[in-house]
Amino acid sequence: MSYPFSPNPHPHAMGLMDFLNTEGEKKPVDAPQPTAGADALFGNADANTYTVASGDSLSKIAKNHYGDGTKWHQIYEANKDLIGNDPDLIEVGQVLTLPSL
Repeated sequence: MSYPFSPNPHPHAMGLMDFLNTEGEKKPVDAPQPTAGADALFGNADANTYTVASGDSLSKIAKNHYGDGTKWHQIYEANKDLIGNDPDLIEVGQVLTLPSL
């Protein structure tokens, strides 16, 4: 579509007509694939992190992730700056790093 004047006073800004005219030219973006295994089951997109949910404890997370609740110490050490001095005081919504063992 050609205009006798510029419909957009800012030639480098994208206006609605520019957007509509280029819509067909856009290439699809590859979407990230869900992670398989226990982390996908618990809603984590990244196998190296875990978002704390209500009722969680470090030992419960370790049991679910590593199959051994006594490995909570490794999770605590990897997240000590976030958690603080008391490993029992994790909060819902915290994103913990789950180290590779």
